[in-house]
Amino acid sequence: MLKWYFFRLKTMSLMEMPYRFKQILQKKFESFFVVGETLGTILIPKTKKILKIGEIDTPIFDDEFSVFGKKINFFDSQIDWHKDVFSGEKYALTFSKNINIRKSANLSAKNVWEINRLQFLIHIAINYNKTKDEKFLDKFIELNESWIEANPYLLGVNWYSNIEVNIRLINWFFCWELLDAEELMNKSKIFKEFVNTKWLPVIYQHCKYSFNNPSKYSSANNHLVSEYSGLYLATSVWGFKESEFWRSYAKDGLEKEILKQHSNGVNKEEAAEYIQFITDFFLLPFIIGEKCNDSFSKEFQKALKQILDYILVFTDVNLNFPKYGDEDDGYVLNFSEIGHFNNFKSLLVSASIIFNDESYLSAKSEYDIKNKLLFSDDGYLLFEKLMDREKKELVTKFYPKEGHFIFRKLIKDKEIYAHLDIAPLGYLSIAAHGHSDILSFLIHVNGNPFFIDSGTYSYHTEKKWRKYFVSSQAHNTITIDDENQAFHASDTLWLNHYKPKVISCVQQRNIERVVGTYNQKSNVQHIRSFEFNKKINEFLIEDNIIIRDNKEHKIFMPFHLHPTIQITKSTITNYTLSHASGAAVSLHLDDQLKWNLVRGSAEPFLGWYSESFMKKEPTSVVFGEMIVKESLKIVTRIKVTEY
Repeated sequence: MLKWYFFRLKTMSLMEMPYRFKQILQKKFESFFVVGETLGTILIPKTKKILKIGEIDTPIFDDEFSVFGKKINFFDSQIDWHKDVFSGEKYALTFSKNINIRKSANLSAKNVWEINRLQFLIHIAINYNKTKDEKFLDKFIELNESWIEANPYLLGVNWYSNIEVNIRLINWFFCWELLDAEELMNKSKIFKEFVNTKWLPVIYQHCKYSFNNPSKYSSANNHLVSEYSGLYLATSVWGFKESEFWRSYAKDGLEKEILKQHSNGVNKEEAAEYIQFITDFFLLPFIIGEKCNDSFSKEFQKALKQILDYILVFTDVNLNFPKYGDEDDGYVLNFSEIGHFNNFKSLLVSASIIFNDESYLSAKSEYDIKNKLLFSDDGYLLFEKLMDREKKELVTKFYPKEGHFIFRKLIKDKEIYAHLDIAPLGYLSIAAHGHSDILSFLIHVNGNPFFIDSGTYSYHTEKKWRKYFVSSQAHNTITIDDENQAFHASDTLWLNHYKPKVISCVQQRNIERVVGTYNQKSNVQHIRSFEFNKKINEFLIEDNIIIRDNKEHKIFMPFHLHPTIQITKSTITNYTLSHASGAAVSLHLDDQLKWNLVRGSAEPFLGWYSESFMKKEPTSVVFGEMIVKESLKIVTRIKVTEY
């Protein structure tokens, strides 16, 4: 643990130190005078009815929800709000800011927090909205009262992280709207008493916590955005005495962070799945602001449109996304009973309605529950009109400043898609959710992944697996001397970030090429040229390894394949890769390396794929190795033969 503190201090600037000292003083004060604070009855403050929801036209949600694949039935189960449902271990009910969330190798705070985001409450509120069955309202009250009783203010792990506090606020906001809470209070004395004596006091405490515990300096990533977003939504509907000030503070923060944390629409955390998560933190306040006559600036709207434009570009014909960086199944709102839903697809529908633009839509677009909540039937009428309009076909798009390159050949529903990464490691000094993956690539054919990123699997538990999944060896790039391209200091902490450089970009009618490198002055430099010949459907990859110290170095070059891909070995250097859809790819390797095929190796870790958090499965990896002392060029050809 001391080593972690040392590494963490290295990521802090001198200006950050007074802020951290202030946090220590605040922590001391709260531990003596604030922890366990209870509030009396809060009579309903001035509120607004913001959303025109009406009846939600959807099947009744099941009585269970999923936590990374593990099912919990909220009608049958007594939920232990401090228990990790995977390990069975629990966090103690002690002052939240003194809790060491990494103390146990098996106990994961993330597994606990996933339940405590209370996203399943929206399912119950929708069921009540649709059926008016009192059992759903009773269960809604019961679960909230259970949570409040088990989580006194600043006691327990659920008051440890401000992002979790604000995701609860956002979900409570939508529950309030779905239940039409003010009207329901007039009809139900039980509900009215619950609101005044339990719900509003804990909502107020969440607002206060959100404002008092901002994530600043080296921590000012998606956590800070969540804090502004939750506070903005809460203070838009609940008029506490501080609400006007808090809302202005939150809005100003969102205006600044959307510009800081994005460049040309590309999020700087370098974690693809996080894009949908972070986008909701900006999108929801934008929509609510419009409905409350509190519009965000033109600069904010322009930046939001750039983000949604990037989502449109980087998703393939099946609305899959290139899985670079961390992914942990995190959602702001989750309308799936199985825990996983395509929020990128939903966001593109939202974009089409906000900007009255059919370009964001495809044959696979649907007007889902989330958009029904946000835009009601009026949005659906516009959505139908936009779906009838002719759509433009997507093309190759390069982001050289940001280091992301999307290659695409699309003819109707037939698509060859590739993503090349020459981006920075991650955002700010800790780069928490980045992977050591510079110069790696992914290839999809007709929306089916062939060459993949290995995924994420875990954060703070099973540390050997965490080290593998973030490593260079788990990506389609070259590893030199078995070392990562940056120093992985801890689970979500990187030091010695690499310095990417895009050398050249070419976009011609049939030839598209990008050349990039990193750490140009190192003893061993890797330069990769990635070329797509659209005429013959072939990718040509040329890797130049520049040796400057005349010493021997080990080169490791893997090609990670999706578990659904079948492999036929023709020769030592030639493979045919096929998918059940009929798509096929030929892989021609350089005979300078010694090539092997492995699947699900545990010694060493190699050949694993994590489709979602806390899940992994064996997959095939073709890899080459060699010892070099002089500079050399490695040539790889990947040709799509059937699609």
